[in-house]
Amino acid sequence: MAEITSNLIRELREMTGAGMMDCKNALTQTDGDIDAAVDFLREKGLGKAAKKADRLASEGLISVEVAADYSKATISEINSETDFVAKNDKFVNMTKKITKHIQDNDIPSVEELQKGSIDGVNFSDFLNSQIASIGENLVVRRFVTIKATADSIVNGYIHSNARVGVLLEAKISGVDTQKAADLLKNIAMHAAAMKPVFLSYKELTPDFVEKEFVALKANIEKENEESRRLKKLEKKIPLYGSKVEITDAVLEGIKKELEAELKAQGKPEKIWDRIIPGQIERFIADNTQLDQQYALLSQFYVMDDSKTIEQAIKARAEELGGTIELTKYVRFELGEGLEKKSDDFAAEVAAQLN
Repeated sequence: MAEITSNLIRELREMTGAGMMDCKNALTQTDGDIDAAVDFLREKGLGKAAKKADRLASEGLISVEVAADYSKATISEINSETDFVAKNDKFVNMTKKITKHIQDNDIPSVEELQKGSIDGVNFSDFLNSQIASIGENLVVRRFVTIKATADSIVNGYIHSNARVGVLLEAKISGVDTQKAADLLKNIAMHAAAMKPVFLSYKELTPDFVEKEFVALKANIEKENEESRRLKKLEKKIPLYGSKVEITDAVLEGIKKELEAELKAQGKPEKIWDRIIPGQIERFIADNTQLDQQYALLSQFYVMDDSKTIEQAIKARAEELGGTIELTKYVRFELGEGLEKKSDDFAAEVAAQLN
């Protein structure tokens, strides 16, 4: 049995918002495995949707470089040891320089970047000189470049704190390039704030949906317990979590149920066609909550919450007299995937250099 330390309990509590004893019990049940303990709490409706990124300790900057003609866009993450250095003009300028260098030279990976040169010197020598000048270990951790095709454009957005960045690619037809690019930037701003993991609900795997649906229902049931105590209206427990589960057979069954309800209510059959589509749309909305949380196209647009992102794009394309289809989505958040195993981030960055 692993030792359940007070620091481990505190870390789990900070990640999930669960009570101290609940955290201790979860860690005991999972033999001190903090990721399994997060899942344990969520399945019991005792923890918020904590992500591994919630316990990351990384400083540095996300950088985004977009070509003037929207033919290419690059996003990078470059780490430093401290937030203080991340705000240093030398470090800021260095991240921009490296990101542009990556884009201009079509560099495909960190390994290839390190093998090459910049400003006529070996890249590792260049980076070492920056480390000596700035006074901290620095790591080019990751980057992605999206190249547009003949019928697509790319655009990106970097949040004002340079800790979150997004790239998007879209196929366009019959639409002004600049206006389509402006729309992509607005959608990227939405994605930066709302944190979708996937572009489309079609990317959600059955295992992912099953696991997250258990947590979703547990959270609603927990909220309903409080609603009952306060004599407030309870939320309905959904039958499904994602559109991937809602087959034609499911929709046909729902349609028959709705018809039976309308018949029982004495509604004339001639008006059913005006009522049922809206009710089916509501059923889909109520039973695709995982899509709305995790898939960009299914989220309600922050600039017009009466429409999903998919609907907003379609509406704007129609206004512009053509079509726009999102095809690629990349989102970087600073420190994503770097786990905080200790408070010594300097050692963590140094480990990346070895």
